[in-house]
Amino acid sequence: MLVRTQKNTPSPETVNAVQQALAAEHAAEWAYGLASAFLPASADSAIREGATAHRARRDSVERLLRDAGATPVPAEPAYQPPQPVTNQASAAGLLASAETDAAAAWHGVLERSEEESLRRTALEGLTSAAVRTVRWRKMGGQTPAMTAFPGRL
Repeated sequence: MLVRTQKNTPSPETVNAVQQALAAEHAAEWAYGLASAFLPASADSAIREGATAHRARRDSVERLLRDAGATPVPAEPAYQPPQPVTNQASAAGLLASAETDAAAAWHGVLERSEEESLRRTALEGLTSAAVRTVRWRKMGGQTPAMTAFPGRL
């Protein structure tokens, strides 16, 4: 799945990009846990869907890295939100930020891989994060709700 060098080891550039995407998945999963305490019950389904998607992608990427002979980057014990999370708007903003970061990380994998199945995984990660970003930006009252080129910071 990972681009390999002539010695059949993953390209360092590809592994680094995948590790960054994994780190973004860890952070996003953590963000969903924090934000859930500040969002209304009407957001429970969206929170569950987002957290589950990030957890599944995290697990998949960890397996991918192990299969390629790399040690997956571990999750941090906690993450520093870009701003304090104190209400619905700031919680939705945190999730929009986490999804934007995930989209950017998967965009980085797309730029650094030629392997078809990895590029498909990266495109799926980028696309699903971009869709969730719109949801959270809308809930947080941010405009515009969608950026022109998701994944590009």
